[in-house]
Amino acid sequence: MTAEGMRRAPALSIVVPILNERMNIRILHERLDKTLAGIAWEVIFVDDDSGDGSAEEATKLALEDSRVRLLHRIGRSGLSSACVEGMMSSTASYLAVMDGDLQHDERILPEMLKLIEGRNLDVVVGSRNIAGGGMGDFATERVQLSNLGRWFSQRLMGCPLSDPMSGFFMVSRSYLLEVVHRLSQMGFKILLDLTSSARRPLRFAEVPYTFRNREHGESKLDFNVNLDFLLQIADKKLGHLIPARFALYVMVGFSGMLVHGLILLVFYRLNGFPLEQTQMIGTGAAIVWNFFLNNTITYRDRKLKGWASLLQGLVVYVAGCAVGAVSNLALTRMLTEQGVPGMVAGMTGIAISSVWNFGMASALTWKISQRRKIKKWVEIGLS
Repeated sequence: MTAEGMRRAPALSIVVPILNERMNIRILHERLDKTLAGIAWEVIFVDDDSGDGSAEEATKLALEDSRVRLLHRIGRSGLSSACVEGMMSSTASYLAVMDGDLQHDERILPEMLKLIEGRNLDVVVGSRNIAGGGMGDFATERVQLSNLGRWFSQRLMGCPLSDPMSGFFMVSRSYLLEVVHRLSQMGFKILLDLTSSARRPLRFAEVPYTFRNREHGESKLDFNVNLDFLLQIADKKLGHLIPARFALYVMVGFSGMLVHGLILLVFYRLNGFPLEQTQMIGTGAAIVWNFFLNNTITYRDRKLKGWASLLQGLVVYVAGCAVGAVSNLALTRMLTEQGVPGMVAGMTGIAISSVWNFGMASALTWKISQRRKIKKWVEIGLS
């Protein structure tokens, strides 16, 4: 290969997960260009198929500047997994992660790079919780929520960082490769995932910065962010025993049982409907309830959208549950015929059918949207 055809590997890759951040892309690029003068750098925008033209804007920018790359993810979503895919697509020795909403102060990147290089560190974190840093004009409830997350991270996970909830950090490539196979890639708190996956003391430093106000676009924080955080902790603590997604699936199943029981109470006990018909109504209602709740919570990173996808998913889900129900009854009958106590036989049948239903849901129901789309990254900007 000629010298002209070789691409110089950057010293620093900045990974920026984006979802509907079109207005911020060029502003961030301009700020990085000004701040990182004299440093061999690149920026990798990882777009989760935004609907506002973010990918198109990043594409235009990539054609203008070879230091800009785009990973356009189709059929996948989630901030943590976006960050991991972006980092793993880079050959740089050091990898920074920052948001695309302009709230992270890019001016501390040179100091972070100097620290991680000069002291041979694993991670350098942009911290809002040490002297010189701050939460800016964050709403009081958001500050309290962040502090609660910090408390959980430090007490339950033993995280030594002052700001484990930070989404602004730099990691060495060698450390990433050391822990990447142990990452859960769940939710929004990729830094906590990275630091809690270490099997040795973490070499780290923190650099203060003040959180900025969002200039364009809308915040992505909602109820699911809090749920993802709790699931991430559960996965790190119990994932070697019970997958966190399966635990959530079982919880949804219990809520379906309550729906079924409520229908039995109202229709059968209070209004005298025939038991068999009431059971059919209750079973159908519980299955539909579980489907939509699982779509919203358990499989929110693979969420089916649009009536066509929802209808197709519901049909597959009902079929899978029907097979699970038949298997449950057959196993229960077989065990009782062999002398196993009824309660034990029934609970065994429930356990086996639950695992079956979860497997079918994961392998079929919530894979539909991904099979209908292109399963690859569209990577632009390499020269």
